[in-house]
Amino acid sequence: MLKDMTSNDASPATAATDGTSATGQAQIGVVGMAVMGSNLARNFASRGHTVAIFNRSPEKTRAVMEQYGDEGSFIPSETIEDFVASLERPRKAVIMVQAGKATDAVIDQLVEAMDEGDIIIDGGNSLFTDTIRREKEVAAKGRHFVGAGISGGEEGALRGPSIMPGGPKESWETLGPLLEDISAKVDGVPCVTHIGPDGAGHFVKMVHNGIEYADMQVIGEAYHLLRYAAGIEPAELAEIFSEWNQGDLDSYLIEITAEVLRQVDAKTGKPFIDVIVDAAGQKGTGRWTVKEALDLGVPTTGIGEAVFARALSSALAQREAVKETGLPAGETATLESLGVDKEQFVEDVRRALYASKLVAYAQGFDEINAGSQEYGWGLKPQDLATIWRGGCIIRAKFLNRITEAYNNDPELPSLLLDPYFRGELENGLIDSWRRVVVTATQLGLPIPVFASSLSYYDSLRSDRLPAALIQGQRDFFGAHTYKRVDIEGTYHTTWSGEREEISY
Repeated sequence: MLKDMTSNDASPATAATDGTSATGQAQIGVVGMAVMGSNLARNFASRGHTVAIFNRSPEKTRAVMEQYGDEGSFIPSETIEDFVASLERPRKAVIMVQAGKATDAVIDQLVEAMDEGDIIIDGGNSLFTDTIRREKEVAAKGRHFVGAGISGGEEGALRGPSIMPGGPKESWETLGPLLEDISAKVDGVPCVTHIGPDGAGHFVKMVHNGIEYADMQVIGEAYHLLRYAAGIEPAELAEIFSEWNQGDLDSYLIEITAEVLRQVDAKTGKPFIDVIVDAAGQKGTGRWTVKEALDLGVPTTGIGEAVFARALSSALAQREAVKETGLPAGETATLESLGVDKEQFVEDVRRALYASKLVAYAQGFDEINAGSQEYGWGLKPQDLATIWRGGCIIRAKFLNRITEAYNNDPELPSLLLDPYFRGELENGLIDSWRRVVVTATQLGLPIPVFASSLSYYDSLRSDRLPAALIQGQRDFFGAHTYKRVDIEGTYHTTWSGEREEISY
C-alpha cells in the first residue's frame, strides 16, 4: 500500500512496497503516472533500479503499483515530501506531467522539498525558452535543473527512448549512467548524450519534432498520390511501403505506415485508413519549430508546410463549406491521359519522398546550427544524428549517413552538400522529384511538402534569386538601401528626385 498522507514517517526504509522488491532508497524518482511517466518508471525498474513514484492523484500511483508493481523495485508515495525523502542523494526526480503551468507547479514543490545539489529533470515537451528560465530560477536556489527531450512515445519510454538532456554538465555526470541505461542502443551506442546548457535539450527535441511533422506529411503525400492518382488500394500500398522500408527509406515511420495501411476496421470491414477523419492534430512543437526558425531567419519550408497542412486539415467547417459550394479545379487529368506509366510513377514517388525527407532533415539541422550559434550552446550535429538512430520517432537508416556526413565535415554548410547525399540527388532523384510535382499539379492533388522542398532545393542552387528586385522595391518605397555585385558598400537611389545613387 502507499504511504498514508498523514504519516510523519518519511523514511523510505519503512515505506510499504507491496508487489515490489524495494529496499533502501530509490536511485531515481518519477513524478506523473500517466502512460509516459509510468512507462519511464517501469523502464528504470526493469534495469534493476529502485524507483520512487508519485502522482498528484494517489489513485494513479496505486493503479501503477497494482498493474506493474511486480516488475521491479518501486517506492510509491502520496506526498511530495515522502517522495523526496525516498530518494538517495543527490536526489534525482524526473517530471512527466503536462507542459506549462503543471510543470512549473511541480518544480516549485520539488525545489521546496529538495536540498542543494539535488537534480530536477523535466522530461516533457516544454518550450525551450521556458527551460532556460526555469534553469536560472532553480540554479538560484542551489538546485540543478535539466530539460530533457524524450522521444519514442509510450513504447520508447518503456523499452528504450532517445533522450536529449540539457542543463549543467555536472548534472549529466550524475544522470548519465542512469539515462544511458534506459535509452535505446544502436550498435551498442546509447541513444543519449549531454546536449548542452540550459534549454539546449528541449530545443533539439523541438526541432526533432518539427522534422517529424515534415516526415509524416511527406509520407502522407506519397500515400495520397499512390492512392488517388495511381488508384492503389490500402492493402497493396501496405506491401509497397513494406518494400520501401527495406531500402533507402528504412525508418520507423515508413514501417508503421505499412502497418496502418494493412489494418482492417473490425466494425465495417473497410480499410482502417478510410474510417479515420482526415483532420490531423498537433500539440505545439511543430509550430514552435517554425516560429523559432522565423526568429532565427532559417528557411524550414518543409516543416512549415507540414504544420500548415495539419492546420488546414483541421479547418473542417471551412472545408465543408468549400465541399458544398465547390471551387473550380480547372483542367485536370489522369495518369492515363498524361501518358504516365503507373509502375514508373510509383518509383518516382519513392524517389521524391526520399529527396523531400532529405530536405526536411537538412533544414532541421540548419535550424539546430543557427540556434546553437544564437544561444551559445556549442551543439554538434553528428552527436544528435547518432542519438536519433534508435528509440525516437524519426529514427531512420540514413541517420547513419548523416552522422558520417557531420563527422567528415563538422562545418558542413548544408547536409545537401555532403558528397554521399549530393551523389544520391544526382542519381535520378531530381528528375523523379520534378515529374511527381508536375504530375500532381496536373492532377489537382495537393503536395505542399513535395513542392516546397523542391522549390527550396532549386532556390538554394540558383545563381540569382528574385531578392534583387525585392531589394530594389524596398529601397524605392522605404530607402532601405541595397548592396551592389560589383562594388563594396551600401547604397540608396534617390527615386523621388534625380535618381542619383548615394553611398553610405
